[in-house]
Amino acid sequence: MIFFLILFGFLAGVIGGMGMGGGTILIPMLTIFLSFSQTNAQGINLICFFFLALPALIIHFKNKMIETHLLWIIMLSGLLFSLFGAFVANLIDGKFLKIVFGIFLILLSIWQFVKIFIEKTE
Repeated sequence: MIFFLILFGFLAGVIGGMGMGGGTILIPMLTIFLSFSQTNAQGINLICFFFLALPALIIHFKNKMIETHLLWIIMLSGLLFSLFGAFVANLIDGKFLKIVFGIFLILLSIWQFVKIFIEKTE
């Protein structure tokens, strides 16, 4: 189990460092392969997020890849809605939460493929 946790942490870190968000890989890995509940996997992801995002943020900031004038708007709205989301997640059944997260990942994947084809035609 330790090997898989290290492997999943590695994959989440690499993907998180690229800006996609490590949770898109970490949550499915924890729930599918290690049988964590959806709420536990999301909680672990939230704790990991800080430590995974901080080095990536520093590097992106040094490389001037952050629009600082938009930063406060995004941070404040993200903070408010993350509190709301955490409250709602505690009210929702874990199985339903897993389905909603799966649908989100599918829609995100479809959007990424569509975006590739739109960019090629332009």
